[in-house]
Amino acid sequence: MDIIEGKTILVIDDDPSICDLVERTLARAGARVYSALDGEDGLRQFDACRPDLVILDIMMPAPNGFEVCSRIVRRSQVPVIFLTALGQDQDVVRGLELGAVDYIVKPFSPKVLTARAGAALRRVVSAAEGEARVVPDNGFLTIDVEQRAVWARGKRVHLTPTEYRLLAYLLNNPDRLVPADEILQHIWGPEYGESANYVHVYISRLRSKLEPDPQQPQYLRSEHGAGYCLVLPDSG
Repeated sequence: MDIIEGKTILVIDDDPSICDLVERTLARAGARVYSALDGEDGLRQFDACRPDLVILDIMMPAPNGFEVCSRIVRRSQVPVIFLTALGQDQDVVRGLELGAVDYIVKPFSPKVLTARAGAALRRVVSAAEGEARVVPDNGFLTIDVEQRAVWARGKRVHLTPTEYRLLAYLLNNPDRLVPADEILQHIWGPEYGESANYVHVYISRLRSKLEPDPQQPQYLRSEHGAGYCLVLPDSG
């Protein structure tokens, strides 16, 4: 896949056979792949190799994958994909809530992993190009498209690339109820047709960062079974 060629990818998994399989799979697509067998070494290598993408196991000696993901997301815009044997809904939701862009359950198909890695990297490129064409300045939300910087009520807000793309898409569809499957198709791609919970989790993440009261959203509104809508106050 052209998008993967030349990219640096870090794999963090305490199973050497998984690291080897992932490394061989992504190297065939042209990536430079580094691996770490525990969370601490993974974080050290993250700083050393400055990857474009991280593929991360969860069940590892402390710090586990959830903690590693949280640390990476707090300090960078690098996308994280969980690759793990934990497949319960609560595990998937927790991983996405921590900021991972994708969640793949073992055993996995190397072709699927390559496709998902490519999709994650493409989303970063799209976010960097700045999808938000409208830049409101109304006391609630301000966006600097060139810098991908977002302020809510005058305070700078850190958004991951996926959060930014979701906000930008809703911003470009003001006051329109956007169906969840349309959001899923645009932000994640056609291969994520069965992953509607991704949209719900990321809307919740945006509400927690942008809304005065995330439990009673004023701006990121939803209608059950219909979709989501960004409603901005008038600038005056």
